[in-house]
Amino acid sequence: MIFGRFYQQEATKLRRQIKDIQNSNRHILGESLGSLTFKDMKNLEGRLEKAMNRIRSKKNEMLFAEIEHMQKREIELQNANMYLRAKIAENERAQQQMNLMPGSDYQTMASQPYDARSFLPVNLLEPNHHYSCQDQTPLQLV
Repeated sequence: MIFGRFYQQEATKLRRQIKDIQNSNRHILGESLGSLTFKDMKNLEGRLEKAMNRIRSKKNEMLFAEIEHMQKREIELQNANMYLRAKIAENERAQQQMNLMPGSDYQTMASQPYDARSFLPVNLLEPNHHYSCQDQTPLQLV
């Protein structure tokens, strides 16, 4: 009988805690505020302001991390772009030298579009394409 009473009291206590938590959640959502005193409203407002400051702080932390990641990615892409431009220029110089050789009917590999993942020509069978740096516009992060 003693254990039965103990469990009954525990169940009543837990039901009361559940009800209090549900009311607190309603108040945080701005519902059922009519039952609150002025002091309760000020306390709720303070709790909400602290929560909003934590949320804003975490959001700003995430934004700065994303900006840092994007800046690193921009540098990687610029480096890859410079490498590819150098390869294209090298290929164009080799093509010009081969064209200047007397009596040479041999056609060298034309300037090819390069695949940035492997730095190899995408298609060796394409006709001559001459790429100039003027056709390329720089990327800018806005």
